[in-house]
Amino acid sequence: MRKGIEVSEALGLLLDVPVELNTECVGIACSLGRVTSGEVVAGIPFPPFDRSPFDGYALLGEDTVSATGERPVTLSVCGEIPAGHALGGAVAKGFAAKILTGAPIPPGADAVIKFEDTEFTEESVTIFAPVGAGTNIVRAGEDVQAGAVILPQGAVIGPASMGLIAAQGMKEVLVFKRPVVSVINTGSELTELGEPLKPGMIYNSNMFTLQGFLERMGAEFRDGGALPDDEDAIAARVRAELAVSDMVITTGGASVGDYDFALAAAERAGGEILFWKINMRPGGSLLAYVLDGKLVLALSGNPGAAILGLLLLGMPCVKKRAGRSDVFAEECLVRLANDFKKGGAKNRVLRGFLDIRDGEAFFVENTGQGGGDISSLVDCDLLAVVPAGSGALKAGDCVKAYRVFQ
Repeated sequence: MRKGIEVSEALGLLLDVPVELNTECVGIACSLGRVTSGEVVAGIPFPPFDRSPFDGYALLGEDTVSATGERPVTLSVCGEIPAGHALGGAVAKGFAAKILTGAPIPPGADAVIKFEDTEFTEESVTIFAPVGAGTNIVRAGEDVQAGAVILPQGAVIGPASMGLIAAQGMKEVLVFKRPVVSVINTGSELTELGEPLKPGMIYNSNMFTLQGFLERMGAEFRDGGALPDDEDAIAARVRAELAVSDMVITTGGASVGDYDFALAAAERAGGEILFWKINMRPGGSLLAYVLDGKLVLALSGNPGAAILGLLLLGMPCVKKRAGRSDVFAEECLVRLANDFKKGGAKNRVLRGFLDIRDGEAFFVENTGQGGGDISSLVDCDLLAVVPAGSGALKAGDCVKAYRVFQ
């Protein structure tokens, strides 16, 4: 059994576990946050025709070559083209067609002049400067060419992506099914919400914090319930949840106390242990094993420690099961905004937020960095890592940070 390993080694072991991905078609209106299961390719150009970006007049540029303020050119108006309509003929020499924003450029015309740059009546338009061919025309395919890849496989569909797909006339898109992740909270001290809180008991907050983060990652959350500290009960529940989910996460009992049963339950269930404990604090009390070909991640019962384990180790696993191509957290270098005085023998993970000062990235540490603290995760968008053995650090020193809250 690997024990006390580095985060990078643990991630490698977790991501080596095979994953089976399934697909489904969803309507565009329901596609936000879903992951493409293949390339989405444009079948038509966008825009699908040459169009006008302004209200004005479509004309032949050569008719305006001699136009000046003193000797303007006047053209006859041959028709009007609202958006969604065509002229029904060509613009001949000496003529111009009134055109509205988004309307197709009529045959014969090769330029558009804005209303405000002309003087006009219902029958004619007067132009005071030359209009070059191609002026104010948005070409077909200027945004997206036919045959272009709109979205690669493994991309998360966002609001703009929904619009791109809809502009192709597609009603549905093929995506990966959301991975079902079951969460089982363990601990005889857990009390359900709404129940009276007895001495020594706590409310089961982990369930809801994990639910929020997992759903943000693209998973379908499944409540696996809360269990007392009993290895047989935990082993049986893990097996039951694996039968209906793609991955199981447990909280509580991942350390070495008399009532820490995560490891015993894993062994009782027949799991293949990948590792136990990692070199980070908080969140280092973490167990990973494979059972029935699926991954089980046993996190600390302390809320802050559990979420750090989920974000740094669980999130890449969930994203992989969602079919995403970007499974790793984005890394960056930041300067500490304040002194850090708690160097230690393990990598220290700090919760905080990014602050840009005069073009430089600074990490501002939130209050409440203990393993049991939840409040420091509120308004947190960055995790900074103080390397093991680094000692105290000064404000302005650089550290590695992870953006895990996108």
